[in-house]
Amino acid sequence: MRVALIGSADFGKAALDAFLDRGDEVVAVFCPPDNPKSTKPEVLKEAALARGLNPLQFTSLKGAEAAQAMIDSQADICVMAYVLQFVPQELCKIPTHGTIQYHPSLLPKYRGPSAINWAIALGEEKTGLTIFRPSDGLDEGEVILQKEVAIGPNDTLGSIYFDHLFPVGVKALLEAADLVVAGKHQEIPQDESSANYEGWFDANAAQIHWAIHISQIYNLIRACNPAPGAWTKFGEQKVQIYDCHKHVAATFGAVKGKPGEVTQITLDSFFINCHGGQIEVLKAKGAAGKVTGAELAKELNLQVGQFFVL
Repeated sequence: MRVALIGSADFGKAALDAFLDRGDEVVAVFCPPDNPKSTKPEVLKEAALARGLNPLQFTSLKGAEAAQAMIDSQADICVMAYVLQFVPQELCKIPTHGTIQYHPSLLPKYRGPSAINWAIALGEEKTGLTIFRPSDGLDEGEVILQKEVAIGPNDTLGSIYFDHLFPVGVKALLEAADLVVAGKHQEIPQDESSANYEGWFDANAAQIHWAIHISQIYNLIRACNPAPGAWTKFGEQKVQIYDCHKHVAATFGAVKGKPGEVTQITLDSFFINCHGGQIEVLKAKGAAGKVTGAELAKELNLQVGQFFVL
């Protein structure tokens, strides 16, 4: 088939490689303009050039120039893989079989840009991906294909995305494109009564409050690993926590000490009290970069009985 691709970053590159490697003809690659503040080139742009393709880097996809480029491509289908720019319906409808888009959640749940973070932080036991028809509403179009992924008790943002939603998502784009071009797909409207939208999982969302329950703190740390990094403060020093264990108290009154209190320092880690148990910090980041919990304790000159900011 003749494929037009709109995307960016590693996921966009993987989609490009997957279509080309199985013998499809990629007739247009749309990716964002180069970021003047970054020394790293756009991954999809570089991948397209390496494959002998001429990437199209429009500042906006809403103009006549972008539409004409899509018309000229004579694409059978357009595939959207990690898209950072708004794509108008006028552009989506140009290919013979329209456009399909990837989203890393089971729509209509977790619409928005940080779907995986929120699913883990809010304690979900499963998530997944959706291939759908993009509309002018955010992640609101008809569903074509969905795949479920379990969220294990120790999974992080990194493990869910890179081990599951990334590779399964690339395969799902190929599968959905085949179904659509063959006319064998279904388009199922999303149930708006079950929809929710979550915004960016930003620094405010990533802040640890030690007085809340241990399960919420543990989920938050997993949801922020590797980015944006759940954070707290020791005095004025910002500390980001990545790898950790949770130690749930056997009974309600078994936790000795107050929330945020350092209770133990070991050769590998240190422990912080919270409601219902203790978080054992295994890997974190202070002023010196990512280190083990014990190395951070030494950097901060931590002592048992001291407190992280609530």
